[in-house]
Amino acid sequence: MDLDDVADELYGVPPEEFVAARTEARDRARAAGDKQLAADIAALPKPATAAWVCNLLVHAQRAEIAQLVELGGMMREAQRSLSGEQMKELGRQRSQVVAALARQARALAHQRGHDISSALAEQVEGTLRAAVADPDAGEALLGGRLTAPLSYTGLGPVDLGGAVATPVRAAGRTPPAPSHASAGARTPSKRSGAGQEREDRAAREQAEQERRRREAQEQRRRELAQAEQDAAEAAGVARDTAAAAGTAEQRVTGARAAEEELRARVAELEEELRRTQQRARTAGTALQEAQRRSDAAARRAQTAASIRDRAQARAEQLRAALERG
Repeated sequence: MDLDDVADELYGVPPEEFVAARTEARDRARAAGDKQLAADIAALPKPATAAWVCNLLVHAQRAEIAQLVELGGMMREAQRSLSGEQMKELGRQRSQVVAALARQARALAHQRGHDISSALAEQVEGTLRAAVADPDAGEALLGGRLTAPLSYTGLGPVDLGGAVATPVRAAGRTPPAPSHASAGARTPSKRSGAGQEREDRAAREQAEQERRRREAQEQRRRELAQAEQDAAEAAGVARDTAAAAGTAEQRVTGARAAEEELRARVAELEEELRRTQQRARTAGTALQEAQRRSDAAARRAQTAASIRDRAQARAEQLRAALERG
């Protein structure tokens, strides 16, 4: 068994399955009699979910991740040449590639039964941006053994402490060539005395100047990277606010149309109410006239009934007198 192969396998399994898979791999190493390998396997840390998603993305889209890391090198070269137009174009490409890879990462995680939250998605995107900003972070991402997500603050290198499983196989980096100073230490110098001292002092001064130049250049790169990040964030905020303003304007238009429609309906109802009130007043006048006539007719009927009653009584009296007589 090989630790690199075991690590590659372990950091591709979902976090909830990691401990069981690590225990199984450790037990296999013990059964094979390799106690040191078993101990190294047992020491491999469990990855955070965002780190696992990044490892999953590397295994599935390694060529695209390599292109993203290469894009970071191109951006650093553009910074050194102070090519503003090139930096603008590369920055646009970086945003597009990071966004596309982040979407692919969410899709891959979903296929493995993990729906990524917005917070985890931001950690994945932060790791991708860190891989662009720092070549060591890019190498760590390509290793496919992250234990924690990466982030770049814009100042200094990306902190890889505790973020990468150890040992990690180098992702294509060649060992640094021995420096002239170390080579000189292994080769006895034939020079001595004041001349050698002057040369050493000149070499130290040149090295100090080179160090200061690199520090100043690195500071400019950090400032530029921070400015680009600020610009990208500001652009995102501007897009969001513009979209929100558009939505609000649509709501205002809809509310205005609804208000106008309701006002028109109110006017119709008010006109209908006015006509109904007029008809009610007319009906009230007719009712009063009909009531007056009804009262007069009732009085005439009552008078006629009284006259009738008196006439009948008189007729009865006369009939009775005639019979008596």
